[in-house]
Amino acid sequence: MTTAELSGGGPRTGRRTASKVPEVTALFWVIKVLTTGVGETTSDFFAHNVDPVIAVGVAGLVLAGSLVAQFLSRTYRPWLYWTTVVLVSVFGTMAADAAHVGFGVPYAVSTAVFAIVLAAVFLLWHRLERTLSIHDITTPRREVFYWLAVGTTFALGTALGDLTATTLHLGYLGSGVVFAVVIAVPPLARRFAGLGSVATFWAAYVVTRPLGASFADWLGVGHDRGGVGLGTGPVSVTLLLVIAALVAFLGVTQASGRRAR
Repeated sequence: MTTAELSGGGPRTGRRTASKVPEVTALFWVIKVLTTGVGETTSDFFAHNVDPVIAVGVAGLVLAGSLVAQFLSRTYRPWLYWTTVVLVSVFGTMAADAAHVGFGVPYAVSTAVFAIVLAAVFLLWHRLERTLSIHDITTPRREVFYWLAVGTTFALGTALGDLTATTLHLGYLGSGVVFAVVIAVPPLARRFAGLGSVATFWAAYVVTRPLGASFADWLGVGHDRGGVGLGTGPVSVTLLLVIAALVAFLGVTQASGRRAR
C-alpha cells in the first residue's frame, strides 16, 4: 500500500496545485508524529514555568496569527503550514490538559467529548462539502473544516494518550508501544478489509497524536514518572530542530520540482 492511498483520497492522477495542504508521503507522517511530540513537551514546559493563563493566551494569539497567514496564503507553503501544525499541537495539548487539570474532567470523559466533537466536525464537513478528502482543500470553507478537524484530533489524541498512560497505568513508554501497534491498523484495514482511504487517513492521523506525545513524554519526564528524564525543554528544542530540518528539506525539494517543470 502506498502513502498516497492512505492520504484521504486514494491514488491520484494529477497534482491539485490549488490545495493548501501537503502531499501525504512517508515524510509527512514522520513530521506529523514529531509535531505531536513537540506539542506535548512544549505544553508541559510552559505549564511548569509560565502562568497557565498567560501561556494559553499567548499560544492562542500566536496560533490565531499563524492561521490567518495560512488562510491568506494562496498556495501550500511548507514553513507556514508546519508552523501552524506545531502551534495547533501546542494549543490543542493545552486545551486538553486544561480540561483535566483546571476543571478536574477525567481523561475518559474528555476523550469521549473530543471524539464526539470530531465526529460532529466530520459530519458537518461532509454534509456541506460531500468530501473529507484532504486533496480537496481548495476553498476557504473546506480549509476551515480541515483546521477544525486537525485541532480537534490533537485535543482528542492528548486526552487519549493521557488516559492510557495514567488512568490505565500503562505508562508513557507502554502507551507509545501500544499506539505504535495501533497506527498499523488503518493501513492494514485499507489493504485487507477494504476500508476507505479517507477513513484510514483520519484514523491514522488521530493516532499520531498519542503516539508521538507518549514517546516525547517518556523522554522528557523524570524517573519518578517512568521517564528517561531528559527534560521537557531540551526534548522540545531537539524536536523543533529536527522538524525545521525536515521542513527545510521539503522546501528545497518543492522548489526543485517547480524548476524541473
